[in-house]
Amino acid sequence: MSRPVTLFTGQWADIPAEELFPKVKAMGFDGVELACWGDHFDVQKALNEPGYIEARWELLKKHGLACYAISAHLVGQAICDLIDERHKSILPEHVWGDGDAEGVRQRAAQEMIDTAKAARKFFDAGKSYMATKPAGSGKTVVNGFTGSSIWGALYAFPPTSQEYLQKGFDDFGTRFKPILDAFEKEDVYFALEVHPTEIAFDIVSAQRAIDAVGGHKRFGFNYDPSHLGYQGVDYVKFIYQFGERIHHAHMKDVWWGHGTGEVGVFGGHTDFCDARRYWDFRSVGRGDINFEEVIVALNDTGYSGPLSIEWEDGRMDRFHGATESCAFVKGLDFPRNTVAFDAAFDKSNQ
Repeated sequence: MSRPVTLFTGQWADIPAEELFPKVKAMGFDGVELACWGDHFDVQKALNEPGYIEARWELLKKHGLACYAISAHLVGQAICDLIDERHKSILPEHVWGDGDAEGVRQRAAQEMIDTAKAARKFFDAGKSYMATKPAGSGKTVVNGFTGSSIWGALYAFPPTSQEYLQKGFDDFGTRFKPILDAFEKEDVYFALEVHPTEIAFDIVSAQRAIDAVGGHKRFGFNYDPSHLGYQGVDYVKFIYQFGERIHHAHMKDVWWGHGTGEVGVFGGHTDFCDARRYWDFRSVGRGDINFEEVIVALNDTGYSGPLSIEWEDGRMDRFHGATESCAFVKGLDFPRNTVAFDAAFDKSNQ
């Protein structure tokens, strides 16, 4: 059968889970990728509050929804970033604490470790229910960001040496190796969404990030073509190059080259949906990503996890957009062939 289509709840965290889940089902989705913000999935409650995890599964079961991954993008961003006041607005209070930069990074790292423990506990509790749903990849996955101490050196002026940049990758390796070791103990995979502002934002930096953690088997990617396409990165080649490390996949669309020529790929300090912008996120199927090629590449590399729609389009009502995106992806996805299409020409098969 084709892959389950899920909704990433990160952009819907203003709606409580009890109100959101029936709407997700009504929009046609098979399940959710739960964000660790809003009230969708609380890491500390999952670890410390009796009955919390069971109640999450009961709510999912009530609406016939599956879950294959949880996502900790916001706390992940603070692990390697140069911390400033913007981080306070996205972090739990116990992670922000007194705002001391190194303290924030250390607490964010611990929260990510706790997220792996919570994921293990959550998915273990849901095994019997999920046995009635499509199998997915069989992996327990936490998606997220890493942040980066060197994103500000994106453009090489003042002149930036490779030694300077390597310090950033070394910092990432030092901070994330203990996290990945904790993921190993829990049998959980960390899937970085390759994305500008992260330590890995294209194919070359993704390989460098793998090298920085010594090829740790628990480190991989949450594939999202939208963040690659507008940069000019070959988003299909990414699948073929890193297929064995793609633990989860986002379906998100983007268009580029549609602005007025006044703003470049760096965004010109404009807001999303400013008509001058070179690129903007679009409802799935309405942008420039060739999802047919994406699905073929995912099939070729054996990806069996969900197709999770991360819906973002500032020009469109989100319920309309998510509904049409779900239908688009379900119409596009297809099971991988298991029989050679020309096998019937062989007389022994007739």
